[in-house]
Amino acid sequence: MIRSGRHLLGVAAGVLLAACASAPLHYYTLVAPADEPAGGLVAPADESAGGLVAPTTSAPSLPFELLPVGVPAQVDQPQLVVREGGQGVALLGSERWIAPLGDEVRSALSADLARELHSADVSGLPGNDKPLLRIKLDVRRFDSAPGSYALIEAAWSVRLLHGTRPATLACTSRVNEAVGPGYPALVQGHQRAIARLAAQIASAARALGEGQAPACPPG
Repeated sequence: MIRSGRHLLGVAAGVLLAACASAPLHYYTLVAPADEPAGGLVAPADESAGGLVAPTTSAPSLPFELLPVGVPAQVDQPQLVVREGGQGVALLGSERWIAPLGDEVRSALSADLARELHSADVSGLPGNDKPLLRIKLDVRRFDSAPGSYALIEAAWSVRLLHGTRPATLACTSRVNEAVGPGYPALVQGHQRAIARLAAQIASAARALGEGQAPACPPG
């Protein structure tokens, strides 16, 4: 009987491990599709002529350099880390980021800033003495609550280098996006949050590049 019991336990453990091993992995990215507006946002249409009119394009801004992005250690995992109840969190074994979270946030923010500023991220390219915007972001909270919200709190700065009047602005932002059920909706919520954050940073960057006095976003 003892041998039979041990054998059954061994079989059950093997079945459980096989079931876990066969669970499909789902990978996510924070970078919005290139053929869609950042974060799924849609530009308002101009119907003054009785139809849809393509939005006008702003003049290019200064090139920018986006430094590596820091994220909290609690969420710096290959798996999605989500809220459960008031204090609990869960590490989702089969729901994963396609790259380290800090790299994902940086890639998404870089793409959104390039769209907002009509400029290019020149990080890693040889330097010169031409005017340049240096942008730094440190994420302090990256909260994910499926079916509820996607929240990002971050400190960021924009510095104008090599300009006639070098200047720096440092701010904090808190962006909260409501999300529907499911993990894809949660990731899309974070994409929208990063797009809103990029718009705030780009507004300050444009002002610095134009020699104006920028202000931090309210709240």
